[in-house]
Amino acid sequence: MTQIVEPDGRQAGQVGQPDGRAVYLGVFHAISAFNNAGFALWSDNLMRFVTDPWICLTIAAAVIAGGLGFPVVFELLRTWRRPSRWSVLTRITVAVTAVLLIVGTLVFLSTEWHNPKTLGPLDYPGKLLAAFFTAVMPRTAGFNSIDIAGMYPTSWLATDLLMFIGGGSAGTAGGIKVTTLGMLAFIIWSEMRGEHEVNIDHRRLPETAQRQAVAVTLISVTLVALSTYLLMVLTPHSLDRVLFEVVSAFSTVGLSTGITAGTTPVGQILLVLLMFIGRTGPLTLGSALALKDRTRRYQLPEERVIVG
Repeated sequence: MTQIVEPDGRQAGQVGQPDGRAVYLGVFHAISAFNNAGFALWSDNLMRFVTDPWICLTIAAAVIAGGLGFPVVFELLRTWRRPSRWSVLTRITVAVTAVLLIVGTLVFLSTEWHNPKTLGPLDYPGKLLAAFFTAVMPRTAGFNSIDIAGMYPTSWLATDLLMFIGGGSAGTAGGIKVTTLGMLAFIIWSEMRGEHEVNIDHRRLPETAQRQAVAVTLISVTLVALSTYLLMVLTPHSLDRVLFEVVSAFSTVGLSTGITAGTTPVGQILLVLLMFIGRTGPLTLGSALALKDRTRRYQLPEERVIVG
């Protein structure tokens, strides 16, 4: 493994810094983490700190806090000792976030455990820390402590799913949001049980919210699918790499398998448009659907349509 050396002679990964520089680095990366930006001031992002719990866990905590969404964060600050008083939004966000972090960590541990380019050379605590950090970052944070290009395609697919879901509503993260995923899960569960209403923790989910969740998800899936097709036409890269770049751009994550720089100018413009649409589109679409409520003064005759 090549050892990176800083201009002042320090080895990569050495934390010692002058006081002023240390404060600047701390503030910069704290803001970048909380806002899910993913910008780091080292050429290898945070790979030099892959086994440093002080750096990785602190940044991961800031990413999670920023990705929960401001309404959830404010509510947790007020009532974190009384979960029974949490709103449905907070309960869905916290529950789905916890599940995604646990499942993501286990997936990366199982798939990358023996990969010599990622978790393979690390000891057991290092593997666990790196897998957890890698599971947190697809919330659209964009930091990486292992080589993304060296991951197995199965790990890329898992990362695609985590990036597409993203973080909490009204927060700094992108994606379709964990709230949307949670609502879809309850909608499917209610449909499988034959219930006419969707209930979440003794609360009824309005039909407007159900339609918004379905609309945001389907439009996002369609946009990702079309963009993946266009980028495959424009570039010679494989489907797994192209899909990773498209989902990363749409969810404003910033992770890459390393093909973005070599993509054609038209392909790069497409990725830029995806970033803009992904940052403003789901939020704007959700707000527009919530505000657009037309009431018809008549009902058309009902007709059953075969589904499936």
